[in-house]
Amino acid sequence: MSLRKADSARLYGSVRHGKGVIIAQGTIIRSVGDSVRFGNRNMVLENSVLIGTPETPLSVGSGTIFGHRCIAIGASIGDLCEIGNSTIFLPGCRVGKMCIFGEGTIIPPGAVIPDESVVVGRPGRVIRKLTPEDRAMIARMRGGNIDVGSTEENQLEFPPEGEHMSGKLYPHGGKTPRVDATAVVYDTAEITGDVIIGKHSIVGAGVRIIGDSHGPVIIGDHVLILENSVLHLLPDNRLVIEDYVTIGPGCMIHGTTIGKGSIIESGAIVCDYSVLGENTLVTSGTLVKQRSTFTDNQILEGFPAKVVGENDQPLARPPWALK
Repeated sequence: MSLRKADSARLYGSVRHGKGVIIAQGTIIRSVGDSVRFGNRNMVLENSVLIGTPETPLSVGSGTIFGHRCIAIGASIGDLCEIGNSTIFLPGCRVGKMCIFGEGTIIPPGAVIPDESVVVGRPGRVIRKLTPEDRAMIARMRGGNIDVGSTEENQLEFPPEGEHMSGKLYPHGGKTPRVDATAVVYDTAEITGDVIIGKHSIVGAGVRIIGDSHGPVIIGDHVLILENSVLHLLPDNRLVIEDYVTIGPGCMIHGTTIGKGSIIESGAIVCDYSVLGENTLVTSGTLVKQRSTFTDNQILEGFPAKVVGENDQPLARPPWALK
């Protein structure tokens, strides 16, 4: 079989692929305008999110394996790469063949990683070239077969399932989620308890919003919450997401207030009792720790977050956002 997909995985749009591609449980692949390509014998493990757009297509060579909860947006990744859990590839980065990435590595936009590199860190840095032991490990993880072969490309067109299938709403503690009739909740999203979702908001595939504590989750109008993100809160707290906020894929958002028009990029973590002002940009993989407060128009980056700049214009939604 050329492509095998778990029942709980979702593919959206046109995906080109070779033979022996495996998409594991909970993984989401979104191709906007025929912009995702795989070679042969790739594996994308559980709860990963891969996105391609016309501006930044996603290309993955043959024999490359993604670990759990990886994110790749508009990257070019070569053959036989070994990608650790929770690695993030950002738009425009280019990765050579036979590279190894440590867990939690972030590859910045436009970065170039040479062939046979070992890469770690946030942002990722090359710490050395492959050793014979590394090459043996790469072969062993592929059953001894590192012949990538030629790719006979297949093309599959997957329907936008989330646009016409309602996600699951669960009551908790006598409260049931309230979702505006104009909002879209993709079919593998789950929303529990004391949650309010406003007009024209979109909850992407695999998202979990859990309002099972003492305070509500309030999501405004025209909010985008992208694939496999989780929203929750501690007891005696509230989670408020104001209008026109974008939450990128694979984020963890706990009881906080996020101001109007802000963008939280992929894989970011925002912790309880924090406050983000309007038009805030939280860059990919950033950690906003508990009880942090940031004013309007700040650019936040780091682990933990620090102010690294200021937005002098209203933020525009990135190309990888759901339309």
